[in-house]
Amino acid sequence: MEKIISTSCLDKNIGECTESLKAKLEGKDGKRAVVVCGGTGCIANNSMDIEEELRKEIAAHGLQDRVSINHVGCFGFCSQGPFVKIFPEDTLYRAVKVSDVKAIVEKDLMGGEICENLLYVDPTTKEKVQRQDDINFYKKQIRIALHGCSLINPDLLEEALGYDGFKGLKRALTTMTPQEVIDEVLASGIRGRGGGGFPTGRKWRFAANIKADQKYVVCNGDEGDPGAFMDRSILEGNPFEVIEGMMIAGYAFGASEGYFYVRAEYPIAVARLQRAIEDMEKVGLLGDNILGTDFSFRAHIRLGAGAFVCGEETALLNSIEGKRGMPRPRPPFPAIKGLWGKPTCVNNVETLAQIPFILREGAAKFASIGTEGSKGTKVFALGGKVNNVGLVEVPMGTTLRELIYDIGGGIPGGKKFKAIQTGGPSGGCLTEKDLDTPIDYDTLVARGSMMGSGGAIVMDEDNCAVDVAHFYMSFICDESCGKCSPCRIGTKRLYEMLTDVTQGKGTEKTLDDMKELATVIKQGSLCALGQTAANPILSTMNNFPEEYRAHVVDKKCPAHVCKKLMAYIIDPVKCVGCTLCARNCPVSCIKPTDIPAKPMIPGKPMPGKFAHAIDQSKCIKCGSCLSGCRFGAIEKK
Repeated sequence: MEKIISTSCLDKNIGECTESLKAKLEGKDGKRAVVVCGGTGCIANNSMDIEEELRKEIAAHGLQDRVSINHVGCFGFCSQGPFVKIFPEDTLYRAVKVSDVKAIVEKDLMGGEICENLLYVDPTTKEKVQRQDDINFYKKQIRIALHGCSLINPDLLEEALGYDGFKGLKRALTTMTPQEVIDEVLASGIRGRGGGGFPTGRKWRFAANIKADQKYVVCNGDEGDPGAFMDRSILEGNPFEVIEGMMIAGYAFGASEGYFYVRAEYPIAVARLQRAIEDMEKVGLLGDNILGTDFSFRAHIRLGAGAFVCGEETALLNSIEGKRGMPRPRPPFPAIKGLWGKPTCVNNVETLAQIPFILREGAAKFASIGTEGSKGTKVFALGGKVNNVGLVEVPMGTTLRELIYDIGGGIPGGKKFKAIQTGGPSGGCLTEKDLDTPIDYDTLVARGSMMGSGGAIVMDEDNCAVDVAHFYMSFICDESCGKCSPCRIGTKRLYEMLTDVTQGKGTEKTLDDMKELATVIKQGSLCALGQTAANPILSTMNNFPEEYRAHVVDKKCPAHVCKKLMAYIIDPVKCVGCTLCARNCPVSCIKPTDIPAKPMIPGKPMPGKFAHAIDQSKCIKCGSCLSGCRFGAIEKK
């Protein structure tokens, strides 16, 4: 690609790239286009080996002039991957293995016959679904932040240009003043997608009003919530879109440099982002006098070491500066005094990914999606006890019921829904009474949870609310930076009290002390990590008080999860004396009794076979006996 030094050059390239991409997807170039999911989840399941095998098979059959191969970003439907999609028919193959490649090439690409065994099967109708858009998981989604993911190759600038890339930047640089860009973003109603929900336009306006010789845009890609992978997938699927959003932000409030702060645990995202920056520099989309204007901008990458606290913007800035990642007191806020003391706007990956849409399509179109106080879409990492695990982007205002049952496909095994944890370690549990709650910033907070960055972990009847709180508090203790005493010491004490509750050592006074300490930590901590640390405890105590009482009064875990409060019991009436449980037991605590075993064949006693029993004083609650028993004789109590 030649240097893009003016808007006419950009228009020419966009036109050519759009026609090329459209021809490929519609088959007008005379080829079948095959794309393979190149997201981390599918790569972990050998999707790159599938792509390589496809290339070999296509070469072996001499199909190079009739078939193109590409890898693309995340399809989102992670529990069904790896994916292979074929255009122009729009055929989606799921759960593809390397061994399936030969059939795909010979049966579909050569024979024109669909590989029925690789199609998605609707769990309700049992019908096979060929097209992606006809699958319930996708029907209610609107892809704005995930624009281009699963369609374009994230390593090719040409394909990004062919799929609306940099149209928003062109409009901003050539037809709008910086203030008009800020006004457009304000009119869209977009709020920060990193968790706080602060209006993005207001943050940019603060920075624009400060006079300084240097300003910065920082993209927060330090995604630390357990189970969250929204930012990673966006950066992997279309890094150009996020860079474009960063550049628009820089133009709006006067920044000439941007920093991407991305977890080092995201090597694929980092590599694709680095390649995108280099390719844009080569053609002049990054550097001096972009598109022949006075606007100059450069982008850099800094790797985070995985500290959850560096998701907090001031701790992140310290880390970029080479200091220990610890939060700073606010005010002054980063928009006034941020990176190296200069005005800085810190925006989340998802926020910046939605900016090009606003500039390209207009604020009104973005604002038409969502609710009164929360505009646009939100990406969620839907996981836990739900059939359809994956990445979903839905309009604000979508209900939890739609998210869990319509998109998520409900709870596996017909189990009963118990709760959904939104907002990660900083959020809270929402229960059955909240299922018809519209998802937006304000309603979730009013219900005792929060949007957070978009983690959504579903729990069923087999989950223990106390154990869930215990897990999140363990995470918070590990991730506290230690700068302020309420968080450093208080979360540790909370974790110890929760441990006592899960082990049957807690009392009703323990519960009272936990509530009191949680309030102190919330009010006294320096940053949002500490201020929200107790949310999982408070929300589970409010929603499941009977479970906490069972742990401290009855000394039982109703869900049979907390090991110290449960036991594995062998029913002598059902035990056939096969000794499999005893042979599997790692501590040899299962012995025969003097009770004759149940005959394997009715009416035919088995001399010398006796029912077994577990010595509870030696049992380590590993569960190997339960998983190994083929006769349903062992249960948790």
